[in-house]
Amino acid sequence: MAGINPLSAARALARRLAVQALYRWQLNAGPWQELVQEFSTDKDMPRADAAYFRDALQFVCEQHEALDIALAPLLDRKPADLDPVEHAVLLVGAWELRERRDVPFRVVINEAVSLTKRF
Repeated sequence: MAGINPLSAARALARRLAVQALYRWQLNAGPWQELVQEFSTDKDMPRADAAYFRDALQFVCEQHEALDIALAPLLDRKPADLDPVEHAVLLVGAWELRERRDVPFRVVINEAVSLTKRF
């Protein structure tokens, strides 16, 4: 897989793990720090951008209500009525669009679509 940027691959993996962690968090809420600890032993974490994963979880868990308010006018139903996978993908994408100006919006959208298809 020559030509794939290692940072891009590590971030893509961090996004996937963040979606999985946020899915779990929606089913059994707890402190974001517990999610970081829980997922630190995932077999894929050594290849992921751990700081990106941590930043996503911290922001989304602390700001999920504000993110849901921002997303609500764009949805055909309440954020609470979304499938947990869809909701997790939207939350990660909203975090990136809102807070990660270093990530092009096209990348955020492409990654969100890919994650949605994957899960």
